[in-house]
Amino acid sequence: MAISPLAGKPAPKEMLVDPAQLEREYFERSPDLGDPNQLVSFGTSGHRGTPLHGTFTEAHILAITQAICDYRRGQGQSGPLYMGKDTHAMSGPAQRTALEVLAANGVETIIQRDDGVTPTPVISRAILVYNRGRNEQLADGIVVTPSHNPPEDGGIKYNPPNGGPADTDVTKWIENRANELLRTGNAGVKRIPFSAAIKAGNTHQEDFVLPYVNDLRNVIDMDAIRGAGLKLGVDPLGGAALHYWEPINEVYGLNINVVNPKLDPTFSFMTIDHDGKIRMDCSSPYAMARLVGIKDQYRVAFANDPDSDRHGIVTPSVGLMNPNHYLAVAIGYLLTHRPRWSAQAAVGKTLVSSSMIDQVVHKLGRRLCEVPVGFKWFSPGLFDGSCCFGGEESAGASFLRHDGTVWTTDKDGPIMDLLAAEITARTGKDPGEHFTELTAEFGIPYYTRIDAPASPEQKARLGKLSPEAVKESRLAGEPITAKLTRAPGNDAPIGGLKVVSTSGWFAARPSGTENIYKIYAESFRDQAHLDSIVSEAQRIVNNALESSGT
Repeated sequence: MAISPLAGKPAPKEMLVDPAQLEREYFERSPDLGDPNQLVSFGTSGHRGTPLHGTFTEAHILAITQAICDYRRGQGQSGPLYMGKDTHAMSGPAQRTALEVLAANGVETIIQRDDGVTPTPVISRAILVYNRGRNEQLADGIVVTPSHNPPEDGGIKYNPPNGGPADTDVTKWIENRANELLRTGNAGVKRIPFSAAIKAGNTHQEDFVLPYVNDLRNVIDMDAIRGAGLKLGVDPLGGAALHYWEPINEVYGLNINVVNPKLDPTFSFMTIDHDGKIRMDCSSPYAMARLVGIKDQYRVAFANDPDSDRHGIVTPSVGLMNPNHYLAVAIGYLLTHRPRWSAQAAVGKTLVSSSMIDQVVHKLGRRLCEVPVGFKWFSPGLFDGSCCFGGEESAGASFLRHDGTVWTTDKDGPIMDLLAAEITARTGKDPGEHFTELTAEFGIPYYTRIDAPASPEQKARLGKLSPEAVKESRLAGEPITAKLTRAPGNDAPIGGLKVVSTSGWFAARPSGTENIYKIYAESFRDQAHLDSIVSEAQRIVNNALESSGT
């Protein structure tokens, strides 16, 4: 992967977006319905796009919100809808548009008071708390966010009553209905002016901050963190968690220094990501360069992306932790420090996450549940307590309360941040030091992810491969022990291929938006072995695609 010469450097002024221009394009631009890229498309995390390309406009939000209202009506859902937004420039206008439709459709909608922003996990928790003990009139939610995407982007996602990301059958229904509305010029959309919507009897403004903050004691050992007197640092990266850290300090008597208190829709304070773009990716060493630069000032430091569903952990011992490494440490710690959790509860990981997690889980005699990419696969298990932890290699995770009941069914960046502090407080060693101990026991994992070119036809075939399409018997000099196109943990299609050998593996998945496929690979031997796996992975995939196309 080519690294931009700007990577890790402050964003130059000429790169910054013009929020006023974005807003004009949002309201004035009409999507070209003849261009498939400008239709509504729900990926793993909702619909995303930018007004600059006609992929995120008022027309899209009107259609999507009406489609959600129609879906709720069809499901008989009449409970409240919790709606949050992050700090991207387009999130405010999009939330206002959505509220105009929700109010007109008679949906009881609850938003953060004073036009505030709200992290994704806060909406998930609010849905679950409201629905606890209820069997009807259940709550659900909408979060207006494009996650860690660049400043010019907007996004919107729907969370059903289980509080987690909507499953494919739900998102496909909403997507199809929204595009149907778009094609009729949104003639079927109900809408009232924002001035009326914000004052409507079914619109409520509440404080989401303190209920979440006060409840943290039930998922994190806040007393241990306070007792250790740790000096902690956080960079919210200009995101929705910014207004949560000072209340956390006040309620629990902690010493968390907000190193970057700025809110700026241009995200001008960011350092440039690997590809030359401004991206608030808290797992990227380039985007996190400023926090890494002051790592020695804090016992542990951490960050979140704009909707705060991802975490980045920085320690004096290793700097920014690879998300895979922190997942392994977090799982090992939680399984030995949560005595009220059921011994039968599984640990969830995606099939592109590190095999170090497998080693940790097996050593502790627990069950591993390996699922396809997408946090939605963890939501049912977290919801009913049969899964105590779910984590993705892309730095998203959540886990159960102390008592083994559900906390959130969506990714929660702040609890993963605070867990790093708890680990340090309770053990006297930071998560980076714990990972060094894991490598002494299990070996050093060498992990990478690269992109390889693929035509739309090849991507389609890759998503439907059978294990029999792989004719090879060896990978980088070792016998192949598994050829997978379905996830071992739940037998769901992985939409690609995973090939496993004795001391390494690779997985290949088609991109949903670009003419590429992604290769994830790991070796427990050395860098040269990893390079061989990656090289052979492309050959194995290409051979399988050729055989499946004949």
